[in-house]
Amino acid sequence: MSAHPSSEHLVADGRLAVVTAATSTQPSQERMSLNELQGLTPQFETLSFAEAARRRAALFRSQDVGAVLVVTDPDDADLIAWAISRLGAFSVRYAETEVFSAWLAHAELGVSALGSDGPAADAGAALPLAIAGEALSLQSIGADASPAIRFVNSTLYDALKTGASDVHLESDPGGLSVKFRIDGVLTPVRRLDSTVLATHSISRIKVMAQLDIAERRVPQDGRLQIAYQGRSIDVRVSVMPSIHGEDAVLRILDRQHLAQSLAGLTLAKLGFELPMQNALRALCRKPHGMLLVTGPTGSGKTTTLYAAIAETHETRDKIITIEDPVEYQLAGVLQIPVNEKKGLTFARGLRSILRHDPDKILVGEIRDAETAQIAVQSALTGHLVFTTVHANTVFDVVGRFEQFGIDSYTFASAINGVLAQRLLRRLCPRCSGSGCEACRGTGYSGRFALGELLTMTPALKALVAQRAPQAEIQAEAATAGWRGLEAQAREAVTAGLTTAAEVDRVAA
Repeated sequence: MSAHPSSEHLVADGRLAVVTAATSTQPSQERMSLNELQGLTPQFETLSFAEAARRRAALFRSQDVGAVLVVTDPDDADLIAWAISRLGAFSVRYAETEVFSAWLAHAELGVSALGSDGPAADAGAALPLAIAGEALSLQSIGADASPAIRFVNSTLYDALKTGASDVHLESDPGGLSVKFRIDGVLTPVRRLDSTVLATHSISRIKVMAQLDIAERRVPQDGRLQIAYQGRSIDVRVSVMPSIHGEDAVLRILDRQHLAQSLAGLTLAKLGFELPMQNALRALCRKPHGMLLVTGPTGSGKTTTLYAAIAETHETRDKIITIEDPVEYQLAGVLQIPVNEKKGLTFARGLRSILRHDPDKILVGEIRDAETAQIAVQSALTGHLVFTTVHANTVFDVVGRFEQFGIDSYTFASAINGVLAQRLLRRLCPRCSGSGCEACRGTGYSGRFALGELLTMTPALKALVAQRAPQAEIQAEAATAGWRGLEAQAREAVTAGLTTAAEVDRVAA
């Protein structure tokens, strides 16, 4: 059965009645505008977003007429018949394809892929082994026949949408738990109560990352690539055996999004106070020596160096970086990615860089004694070296380099300054910490950097070279203007930027 676009269909009890435009009080409103669509409440729990996108029809709730099915093709009798059998009683309205597509794009921003699976499929269905390279969208997710593929894709989709840096899939006796790391904190987002589907989902990830799905006894690492909103995104995959099966961690490397978020990046935007900004810029303009940034994984060390270099970069300087991976492209800078499978390690790459006549060198991370020795030697022979290392405080760095076989005198001669950094979650400006929709109920929104900077004066260099006790070095540092992380963190609490609980978690 078909009808003119300006007609209204009243559907009830399996019967279709047609009310023509001549008997309608407002025939001009039959073709719905975007504003009218946005004024209605979508019923995605009845007709999922993915299915609405696939069928080009959506179910709404109207205070005036109750259930309303908006379609883009009112002559599609098969769609109407399907809707009668699936949805029961409703009225039909018409929207042009362009209007409906615009509404879909807007509605997608507020929809979770984890809740858009549609009718449940058999959890024990066979797992297709083709490597997925398709773009992630709610429409494509809803079209997937395999529950494992749908689960994995929807998990990745929601992780990208919420800005998660990592996805954790943890196996347990009852199935699988999914957690997102958002603003540095793991947040449970979903649970899968099926051991069969849990196994298939982990296998699906291994297939996408080209890992051995038959091997479940040893750790495996790999990479996969997905497409989202027209851009390519790399995902690092780590699969670990456990007593309940296998766990997987997916590190999301959205370089294009990172580049957009870091565009115009400055030390001020990272949250550093003006005296800290000025001191870091001064260290970045030194003719030679080493600037070290230390802190735990995920504390923004490399981002701080990017910002400092970007603010002080001059065309007369040749800057070369070696990173694993290259997170953000710096204009006018030669950036080299580590490739250990091909033998390009930090140490080997750093040796090659020195033959390329650089003025400034950024080493993504010092992980071993060989890299440490080459970096220190570079700083002593006329190069300005920026790098990161794992240590808790600025004073722990000295001992860390001693572990690498660098004697205190040589280290003191090379080092210009050490920055120990943390990232603290910022109180949500909308709810001031009580929790709201904007901050996903956490009370926090975004993060800011906090750092203690130790600028090496001649007196401090002498104490380090003499291997003086830490208390003596710290007292001299305080005289030179050093302020500790914990004291700064407490000041941030007093200023209303964060909470005492966040300080205890990160900076205490």
